[in-house]
Amino acid sequence: MSFEYPNLKHAVAAIAAIVMFSLPLPSQALAQEADSKDESALLEALSQSEPAEAKRLDRQLQALWRKSGSATMDLLLKRGREALEADNTRVAIEHFTALTDHAPGFAEGWYARAKAYFEAGLMGPALADLERALYLNPNNYNAIMGLGAVFEIFERPEQAYQAYLAALAIHPHHEDIGKALARLKPQIEGKAL
Repeated sequence: MSFEYPNLKHAVAAIAAIVMFSLPLPSQALAQEADSKDESALLEALSQSEPAEAKRLDRQLQALWRKSGSATMDLLLKRGREALEADNTRVAIEHFTALTDHAPGFAEGWYARAKAYFEAGLMGPALADLERALYLNPNNYNAIMGLGAVFEIFERPEQAYQAYLAALAIHPHHEDIGKALARLKPQIEGKAL
């Protein structure tokens, strides 16, 4: 008993061609994955990006920095952020303190707690946590910007301006950094930086 399959070779070849052309090339897939996980590549691309591309790169960096490597620590970060969004700084600080106690090498935990301290008006602890966050991740432009905000509270416009310039060097299209620089420029024009 035999079956005849007319043009079977052509059908198989056509299906194979469709599958091959619909899949990304291995080098493209690896490059896209490496780009989303390679902090230095993302930062380099961010520093040279156009505004629309900068937003995408910013989201990728933020996602990368929010990953602690522990589901429990990620949950503490999430709960702390939710408390902060609900204007419950005390609970946010508690969650972030638990996070920094259990994961002292996780820079985003220190930055998040600094933000909560800032919202609570506790500038000394905010400054200490920003220092720790920047020690662990010196490229966190949001932490550098937070440092500038603390300097503004302390009425140190020159130092705030320098912090904002440092953040702008990393993320040249960050709207809040541009606004802060524009706000401070009249105060420091004519002064030696």
